[in-house]
Amino acid sequence: MSLWFFVSDLHGHSARYQKLFQAILAEKPAVVLLGGDLLPHGMSDHGDETGRDFIHAVLADGFERLKAQLSQDYPQVFLIPGNDDPRAEETGLVQTEALGLWQYLHARAAACSEFTVYGYACVPPTPFLLKDWERYDVSRFVDPGCISPEEGWRSVPVPAHMIRHATIQADLENLAQGADLSQAIFLFHAPPYQTALDRAALDGRTIDGVPLDVHVGSIAIRRFILERQPRVTLHGHIHESARLTGSWREQLGQTWAFSAAHDGPELALVRFDPAHPAGAARELL
Repeated sequence: MSLWFFVSDLHGHSARYQKLFQAILAEKPAVVLLGGDLLPHGMSDHGDETGRDFIHAVLADGFERLKAQLSQDYPQVFLIPGNDDPRAEETGLVQTEALGLWQYLHARAAACSEFTVYGYACVPPTPFLLKDWERYDVSRFVDPGCISPEEGWRSVPVPAHMIRHATIQADLENLAQGADLSQAIFLFHAPPYQTALDRAALDGRTIDGVPLDVHVGSIAIRRFILERQPRVTLHGHIHESARLTGSWREQLGQTWAFSAAHDGPELALVRFDPAHPAGAARELL
């Protein structure tokens, strides 16, 4: 048995991080995966600290303490940002990687025992203005109520032609290429489209008389899972989905997909063994 932890969408709430650190110390997982939206946004319980301050004062400090306490039992830690994390803070995450506390995994792959872990942070267009981690999904279609990746604002400049032509579909093809994914674990921020993991609270809402789709996940990610069948995929982003659907997991072909997004104050902790993913469990701490 190999114990892996997965969390997502902690949004800079230090109480959630402390619960995660305590669980790591008590249970000694082999691997810990953080699926984006890591840093404070707006009025978090960590005050007015910037993302970079938070990276050092909470993330790095917490994992450094764990490493000192756990020594040889310190887990492999993988993380990606989410659409709420400004890309300007990516440098801090990458630089801190040199301390040996975690591996930054957006658009990368890393060996982990007999498995390969891939990371991908981008999400389809949202109604939010920050566009650092947004891409067109499979085409330049934008759902009613959402803002195009070519609009909004970015904390790091990107050439206009790259924004216009980039898609999640192309990114995933480039990331996975021709690899055998039967032993792959994918750490996504966005969930796959039209599943129990991407259900938003948009019931009955219309824009200009057009009903809004209550499923807001990625078509490209759904197609990728069904076509390539990785062993496990991990997701966040849509906080209320598990509450609305009653499920935080779904099987797509042979692939088990899990979500750690949660719209309450608790930390949603998913525990799983990638060799036996059907036995995964989720606990609110």
